[in-house]
Amino acid sequence: MNIFKKNKILVTHNGSFHADDLFATAALSILNNGNIKIIRTRDPKIIETGDYVYDVGGKNIEEKNLFDHHQKGGGGVRENGIPYAAFGLVWKAYGETICGNKEVADRIDQSIVQPIDAKDNGVDIIIPKFENVFPYSVEQIFLSVIPTWKETNKNIDKIFKRQVINVVKLLKREIKVASVDIEGTNLILNSYRNSKDKKIIIIENNFPRYLYQNTLCRLEEPIYAIIPGGSNKYWKVEAIKKNINTMESRKLFPEEWRGLMESSGKLKEVTGVPDAQFCHQSGFFLTVGSKEGAIALAEKALLT
Repeated sequence: MNIFKKNKILVTHNGSFHADDLFATAALSILNNGNIKIIRTRDPKIIETGDYVYDVGGKNIEEKNLFDHHQKGGGGVRENGIPYAAFGLVWKAYGETICGNKEVADRIDQSIVQPIDAKDNGVDIIIPKFENVFPYSVEQIFLSVIPTWKETNKNIDKIFKRQVINVVKLLKREIKVASVDIEGTNLILNSYRNSKDKKIIIIENNFPRYLYQNTLCRLEEPIYAIIPGGSNKYWKVEAIKKNINTMESRKLFPEEWRGLMESSGKLKEVTGVPDAQFCHQSGFFLTVGSKEGAIALAEKALLT
């Protein structure tokens, strides 16, 4: 390390850790290019030495790099009603700087920061559909290393610092993915704008499913998306879901197509499309050998 670069002192609470202090530490590490010293304490005199103090200290003063939310009045509340925890307060102050782009920072805030802040503040953001079945959230991967009550090796500070390194890797990757996804979203929207038939959107890139689904389902007209498959050896046609909060499709493929495969030749027979390959038994997805075949199948499905 350059001797002229003094490590920034990061102060958070000691004892067991949670997602908000862990992820806040990782964010501040990225902000300072890893030139940090982590101190976990509740000693007021040591807290005063911190360049950044978060999730401890009882003060939320952004301009002084004090980011706590446990004091009376908390750390403030977002417009959508989710209160800020330490991670959110740090991200609000430095997320755009860390990402180099406000749109990317906002995506990370929505997908990672807000769920962590909500949980830390005891705020529900989901309603379970199935009794006693809950999502396994991203932070649980990193919290699972906290020693159980039966384990004797409880050097929690070392465990915390090791996990900070892992979360830094995750955040950097998610920042990169968000940046690329924004670029992809814009290309998908261009495909939509350039489509003569807004019900059938032809996309020339093999984007991941979540990206074109979550983009097109926010628009009213799209019914089917046509996308190149792996290595451009086939094409996919997929029914667009009704909205962002469901997997239910706007229009499934005809019942008589579903579950048919290329090996039997029956899909070609019932559709009249010679390179039709496979239709999922649930009716939301099919594959075909060419773009022309994909367009023909989508058009036929629209008319059923």
